[in-house]
Amino acid sequence: MRGKLVQSLQEVIKLCGLRDGMTVSFHHHLRDGDHVLPMVMSAIERMGFKDIKVSASSIHNSHGCLADLIKKKVVTGLDTNFVHSCVGETLSKGHMEEPAIVRTHGNRPHALETGEIGIDIAFVAASAADEAGNMNGIDGQSSFGSMGLAYADAWYAKKVVCVTDYLVSYPLTPVSIPEIYVDYVVKVDCIGDPKGIASGITKVTQDALGLMIAKTAADAVIASGYLKDGFAFQTGGGRISLAATQFLKAEMLKKKIVGSFILGGLNSLLVDLHESGLFETIMDCQCLDLKAVESLKKNPNHQEISAAWYADHHRPSCVCKRLDAVILGATEIDTDFNVNVHTDSNGIIMGGSGGHSDIANGAKLTIVVTPLVRARTPIVVDRVTTKTTPGSDVDVLVTQRGVAVNPARGDLAQKLKDAGLPVKDIGQLRDLAQKICGQREPTKFKDKVVAIVKDRLGLPIDQIRQVYD
Repeated sequence: MRGKLVQSLQEVIKLCGLRDGMTVSFHHHLRDGDHVLPMVMSAIERMGFKDIKVSASSIHNSHGCLADLIKKKVVTGLDTNFVHSCVGETLSKGHMEEPAIVRTHGNRPHALETGEIGIDIAFVAASAADEAGNMNGIDGQSSFGSMGLAYADAWYAKKVVCVTDYLVSYPLTPVSIPEIYVDYVVKVDCIGDPKGIASGITKVTQDALGLMIAKTAADAVIASGYLKDGFAFQTGGGRISLAATQFLKAEMLKKKIVGSFILGGLNSLLVDLHESGLFETIMDCQCLDLKAVESLKKNPNHQEISAAWYADHHRPSCVCKRLDAVILGATEIDTDFNVNVHTDSNGIIMGGSGGHSDIANGAKLTIVVTPLVRARTPIVVDRVTTKTTPGSDVDVLVTQRGVAVNPARGDLAQKLKDAGLPVKDIGQLRDLAQKICGQREPTKFKDKVVAIVKDRLGLPIDQIRQVYD
């Protein structure tokens, strides 16, 4: 060890004083390409630790090792914002004794700040760092962009370990997380594969049905009156949501509208909007593809922001409260406009809110886009399997068979009707879905609670129960 520089993960784990029952944390900015969580957890297992709690901003396909570690009781607790099915299935089948906690991107930093989540050791992946622990995510061979979801881990953990594969001479510049928060630095061969940042959900749909829904969603934004100079916008990573953004781009070019900012999760499509002069600024909590990473590195109007700045609703100001419109997806939506993005139709955990609930509440106009049915399963239902985002925060549902407007937004319903959009009661859309697919039997669950879903303020909004094998 020289100063903060430590030769191996095993050595730094010893120096940090890890013991059974402690909590370790990770961020997910490398998404499906992340190597850091698997490397650290493998070292922890080899060293014989048990009863470890994991706090991670999200669990992706690259983190499937956690399923085996849960079964071995190496990991006995999980607190996160999103769970890929590779781990979600293990949770849903009841292999972890205590329920997982599933939050929103905005609530996690608040829970860290208040001590609701206590992190003993934060392992923060950095694509570039110096010996003192100054770090960023935009330099080096494994650059992934914004470190927004890792800020709170560095601010509030008892011990902070910077894990990097690109060590530079002091001082690194620019700096995302400064040395004052960092206890140790470990250089590894590779923190991950940046190609894994862009997963399938971040691609624009080419499906005719999806494009029809996307066009209608864009028309709804236009009819609402919010699309004007100063427009502030965010979209989810779903294929239809991104296609709707393309239609909005065409309208903005046609009307010469210039928006104030784009908020993200940023991908190349949103970067293109900015580079086309349609938005003045980008506010970025995480990059979802390599073009977004490159933009953050080169563009002074592309601002890296923390998850707290992005969406902590306990703060007097967070960026998502300034949004005019958001377009989001759904696994299910019910006749009260409640949205599920946590579980599939069989009750298996396969997702999570991420920023869904945060921005749905923050925006003036929240549109949910989805096919009426998917794989012969109705998406518009009487009651969602799991409540992720409350219906009070959803204004419009757009499907290929019609548009439903929340009854609380009568003013908006009239605007959409006047624009010639096919506005229907959401009960009509449910009936159409049932006519196509038949009446769906409710999913049956065991009594054991395997996950607790928390809303944007950190209050329980639903429970997920164990599925039958």
